[in-house]
Amino acid sequence: MIKGRNKGNDNSFDTNTGVVDMVAAGTVIEGTIHSVKGIRIDGTVKGSVNCEGKLVVGKTGIIEGEITCNSADIEGELKSSIHVNEMLQLKSSANLLGDIVTDKLHVEPGANFSGNCQMGAKIKDISKSNSDEQKSTKTA
Repeated sequence: MIKGRNKGNDNSFDTNTGVVDMVAAGTVIEGTIHSVKGIRIDGTVKGSVNCEGKLVVGKTGIIEGEITCNSADIEGELKSSIHVNEMLQLKSSANLLGDIVTDKLHVEPGANFSGNCQMGAKIKDISKSNSDEQKSTKTA
């Protein structure tokens, strides 16, 4: 497992540096990546990616594994399912084979996507909401 950059020798992480973790083109990683900030992938990752910030997959980037992140810009290739808390952007060169779960989705012309997509904010339980409203309603 790969984690974000270490701050000193105290095993804590500095998430406010503005520095982004990076997997360079030509690099192949097999295993799980966990980043406490943003990460850019221009190489190949064969395993899951968990990013608490923004994930960027460059044109030469390939991910073969489950992805969870806060937001993402995809230009490369994904052979996996992706779960994005906020905005997922598929650029014109993106090629995604897998399922998408996201709040918002932006797809540029030319992007390829094959799979299922669920999007939108979570909707609260309507039946609970309706029963709460009925309890607070008074009649004369």
